Order: sequence, then structure tokens, then C-alpha cells
Amino acid sequence: MTAEWRVRTTDAKEKHTATMFYLHGLGDTGDGWCAVYSDFVGPHVKLITPTAESNQVTFNYGMCQPSWFNIFDLAADAREDEEGIKQAAKQLQGLIEDEIKLGIPSNRILIGGFSQGGALALYTALTMEHELAGVLTMASWVPLHKSFPEAMKGNRSTHIHQCHGNRDTMVPMLWGQKSGEFLTAINPNYKFKIYKGVQHGKNDLILEENKAFINERLPEV
Repeated sequence: MTAEWRVRTTDAKEKHTATMFYLHGLGDTGDGWCAVYSDFVGPHVKLITPTAESNQVTFNYGMCQPSWFNIFDLAADAREDEEGIKQAAKQLQGLIEDEIKLGIPSNRILIGGFSQGGALALYTALTMEHELAGVLTMASWVPLHKSFPEAMKGNRSTHIHQCHGNRDTMVPMLWGQKSGEFLTAINPNYKFKIYKGVQHGKNDLILEENKAFINERLPEV
């Protein structure tokens, strides 16, 4: 069953030649990230910031909140919502396909996200065949990591920039590092960067470097 995502779109100010998707974290919405990134992308870039459907989240005592998939626990060996993760990835791939049908090549599409949203972005990129312009995440991890590298279908050399604060207690930095171990081995364009003093969030340096990554991967043509 397809989840009812609320898809917020900020159209390109000039001729549309590239698209960026950015996915929020657990319990958040896409609106705040639209405000962050709308000033970062070039005038040729369409920005799409969906909001996940609200569902009960086991980790948060069954609280109903926007969530791309269920989270049972934050322990490293916790059970994962395989069905929900795969369904969400399929839905994001559908949105990407819609952009391709509009004439935007997949290598002009960048996807990213924060925390749970970044996890979905990483999983989607690794399990789809279309080669993307890049993947940009903060405080994230690769879900269903035990299924890799066998589950990989594409984006083996796609530029991936994964940011993580060394004081993150919500999604420990070790998660990000462990998730990136197999990517480092097979992807020459994968980068994991640690930001000292940063907790589960962002700072000016992260945003400045994210902006640079976006402009590098989605230049005007």
C-alpha cells in the first residue's frame, strides 16, 4: 500500500534542468528543509521536500508521527522494518521516475536527507538502477546493511557525501561509520566526514559544505 506523502515542490526559477529531493528526519516535516535548501540550490534546480505519512513509531512508544518507516529500537542489532523501508524506497524511486519522465536525466537528480530521511535516501540510491548525480546525508545510516553489497543495483561510483557529528547520541557516529565501511571499499567517490562538537543536527559549516556539494553535482548547463 502506497503511503500518503505530502510532496512540497519549489519550482526552478529559470529553465528546469536538475532536481533535488531532500527527506526530513523522524517526526519532522519537509517544510523546514525547504526553507534551508531553497536558498542553496541554483535557479535551474527544482527542490522537492516531501513529508512522510504519520504512523505509529514503536521506538517512541507508539507515538503517531511523520515517519518514512517504523523504527523498533536504536540498538545496533535492533529489528528493522524491512517491508516499510523497501516500500518507502519504491515510492521515492517513483518520484524520481516522474522527474525522468519530465525530461530530467537521472544524473541530474540528487537525493538527500537528515537522519531517517538520509537513511532512506542512501538505501534508495543503492538499490536503484538509475545513476544519480549524488547523495547527501546528515546523521544517517544505511538500513538493512546486512543485505549489502549483494543488494546493490547501481550508484557504485556516485558521489556520496555523508556528514555526522561526533556528539550525536540519537544516531551514534559509529552507525554512520559502520554503514560506510562497504561503501568505502567499493565506491571511490564516497566520503564520510566527522564534525566535531555537533550533536544530532547541523551547523553552519555543514550547511556551507552541503551547498558546495549541491552546486558541484548540479551545475548549470
